[in-house]
Amino acid sequence: MSNIECVSPSSATRAVEFLTIDENSDLQRIDNFLITHWKGVPKSHIYRLLRKGEIRVNKKRVKPETRLHTGDLLRLPPVRKAQATAPEPPGTQLLSLVQNAVLYEDADFLVVNKPQGIAVHAGTGNRVGFVEALRWHCKARDKTDTYLELAHRIDKETSGCLVLAKSASALKYVQGQLKARRVTKIYQALVYGRWPESLTTVDIPLQKVEISAKAKVVRVSEDGKPSLTQFRIIRKLAEATLIEARPATGRMHQIRVHCQHAGHPIVGDPKYTRLHEAKPENAYRLCLHAAAVSFELPSGHGKLEVEAPVSAAMSATIELFSKPSSSLR
Repeated sequence: MSNIECVSPSSATRAVEFLTIDENSDLQRIDNFLITHWKGVPKSHIYRLLRKGEIRVNKKRVKPETRLHTGDLLRLPPVRKAQATAPEPPGTQLLSLVQNAVLYEDADFLVVNKPQGIAVHAGTGNRVGFVEALRWHCKARDKTDTYLELAHRIDKETSGCLVLAKSASALKYVQGQLKARRVTKIYQALVYGRWPESLTTVDIPLQKVEISAKAKVVRVSEDGKPSLTQFRIIRKLAEATLIEARPATGRMHQIRVHCQHAGHPIVGDPKYTRLHEAKPENAYRLCLHAAAVSFELPSGHGKLEVEAPVSAAMSATIELFSKPSSSLR
């Protein structure tokens, strides 16, 4: 949990609260900070307060993705908190997945191969997330509470490399590397059709669109944020292409939307392709895998380079698409 310094503390649960951010919360997104700080407050209520401008940073309105900095002054409105309950332990199957997912660990970082279909954090419909299970596992292993915070995110239906920091200083370092585009992330995706050899870069701005209170999609828009992905063909199949994608920017659903815009949506993607119903019944869901991640270590001596193997299920789907079939278009 992030440490905070109370500027004007109040024991009343329904009083305006002022907080000064310390170094342990530097560069953390404000929505993630509040979810941790306001235990028992529904996420939907937190996002509603952010949209209404009732949460201020240095007297200014902020968006959920706004990152906090050491010394920032937060003004938080009164909220009603539910009674705190003990965290729910992960199930045996999830714990087993967590134990087998670790790819790399040192004093600063933990890198795991997140399975597909498991949410990174607990939330609506997810009683325990992968990060919560990791914390549970590390605490049982080390016999003490372990600082473990996400350095970046991947979608629930995306598998592969996920980097977590084991200290506030390590988190600040890797987030700085991400912002400076010094972290290399390599994905593998199975897309419909024959990806053109000449299509090596998609440089199209993307914009989030809220379609409901709980759902957002991403659309190509001139008013969107700059978004660039580099592509390379790995393997040509009978009905699809296995490609490598290297996102130079980190927009929500960037690879998925860039593939859709190129006319070759990702197999099994229910949000960005109408072709997902045409795949065989036993095919993998979203065929997008974070295959590798690398960046310079904070010590300046060496580089963290980790590769995550593709799951047996995704490999089986790739082989399904290697054979001609009239059911695949």
